[in-house]
Amino acid sequence: MPEQPTRRRRHWTRRPNPVAGLGSLLWLAVVIIPIYAMISASVTRQDKALGNNALKPPTDPTFANYNTVLHNGFGHFLANTALVAAAVVGIVLVLCVPLAYVAVRTRTVWSSAAFRLFLMGVAIPAQAVVVPLYLMIAKLDLYDSLLAVILPTAAFAMPVSVLILTGTLRDISEDLYEAMALDGASATRMLFQLVIPMTKGGISTVVIYAALQAWNGFLFPLIFTQSDGPRVLTLGLFNYVSQFGVNIPALLASVVLSGIPIFAVYLVARRALVGGLMGVGGK
Repeated sequence: MPEQPTRRRRHWTRRPNPVAGLGSLLWLAVVIIPIYAMISASVTRQDKALGNNALKPPTDPTFANYNTVLHNGFGHFLANTALVAAAVVGIVLVLCVPLAYVAVRTRTVWSSAAFRLFLMGVAIPAQAVVVPLYLMIAKLDLYDSLLAVILPTAAFAMPVSVLILTGTLRDISEDLYEAMALDGASATRMLFQLVIPMTKGGISTVVIYAALQAWNGFLFPLIFTQSDGPRVLTLGLFNYVSQFGVNIPALLASVVLSGIPIFAVYLVARRALVGGLMGVGGK
């Protein structure tokens, strides 16, 4: 018998890509340099904040700016912001998970039209409807309260959240639904025993997205609140701005402190965030 030719294994080697490496270094510099300048300025004395080079390390660093922030209502603003973020995340999950489940499983003309109409909220900016929202908040007697911030923030976070969850739900195999249906499972049982356990990536993405929208929100707290009681972190920055000047080191110290919690959440759940965003398109 003639000898069969041996198959040659192809050894794939990674070729160096200097263009990609250079681009990565430039992007790293774009991200790192502003953060370094912000942290450096936050430990600079106020009388030297404007005279020094932003990229030059402070010659006489001080943590008095952080002490000023912590004793100027930062804890109260942080608690309000955390409460708003938790409430927004809770409302979005309670409403969006069943809504996405119905949109994926109910394949009718009306459900498809309602889903497309709901997603039109992605194209509506908050600035375009702030006046009607203000009138609604005033008539509901919610002005100058945390609810006046929570409800609009949750409403504007829902369209993108539904889009993420529907993409994740479409990745669930139809055989799993049929198997549970043969066992006599109801739609509610499928939701809690099949859909929610298998969409943890998408749910984690929605949690981070909704929390970021609430944590970084500025327009709704600015328009719908007035007193110091419901003030959040983004409005607390105004404490360092007066008619006579701006306390730049204390302002940046407040920004650094307010960014630490959400940065820690991102580090913990970054894999789930990327995985959930990759499933937006569905199959």
